[in-house]
Amino acid sequence: MITLDEKMLATIEALCKEAGAFQMRHFREREPGWGDEKEEKNYVSYIDVESERMLKQGLLALCPEAGFYGEESERIQNDALEWIVDPLDGTTNYLSGYELFTISIGLAQQGEPVLGVVYRPFTGDCFTAIRGQGARKNGELMPKRAAMPLEKALIATGMPFRSPDLVENFFACAKDVMRNCRDIRRPGSGALDLAYVAAGYLQGFWEQDLQTYDVAAALCILSECGCPYSTLHGKPYNMFEDRIFITGVPGVYEELCKIVSQYY
Repeated sequence: MITLDEKMLATIEALCKEAGAFQMRHFREREPGWGDEKEEKNYVSYIDVESERMLKQGLLALCPEAGFYGEESERIQNDALEWIVDPLDGTTNYLSGYELFTISIGLAQQGEPVLGVVYRPFTGDCFTAIRGQGARKNGELMPKRAAMPLEKALIATGMPFRSPDLVENFFACAKDVMRNCRDIRRPGSGALDLAYVAAGYLQGFWEQDLQTYDVAAALCILSECGCPYSTLHGKPYNMFEDRIFITGVPGVYEELCKIVSQYY
């Protein structure tokens, strides 16, 4: 039986640092624009593949009975217990020499996130959470987020690069959100965006067609910081099925959800 505790988090963080060091050794060593297009506007490199190999080996050694769902390898499904991993969230950023990319490791029990680690190799920042035990940044407990209005909030989003059917919806929505918030950002790493909402650096976020491995780690971190999340109309978000994801600090989330739900 797996034990979710600080010792486990420390082991996972060490795995992230090892993979992150590998990524940083090769960061900006080539001209922008390299990598392979595995589908339209969705890129991969040997950095992604090797990082996942390293993480998979370590995580399955830590918990052999768990399944493994990574972006770059065939899924080993185990609904009872499953690692969900994005070895390089923000690949396009990485391949362009833009430093906003992360390693995202989540653990799900019966399909629900119970542990999350989001690590940013460029800065060494590490966001962690265990369900019911709080969330931490670099080992320091993060507080529950206080309520604030949307008009004072900085909102992040993601472009619909893999969702051509939602392009018009997105831009109409963004126009409305922009009228009602302080400003909008598009950093390019969903896992980092969500960790930053939990930390309070961003105050809201929405995106379409996020993948399970983009959000699995950060969902636990958001919950432990008191940040609600859902799909449209406040309905519970299923990370394996739903297309639209909305979150924010209290107050911002409710206003943002109301606006976004009008457009999709």
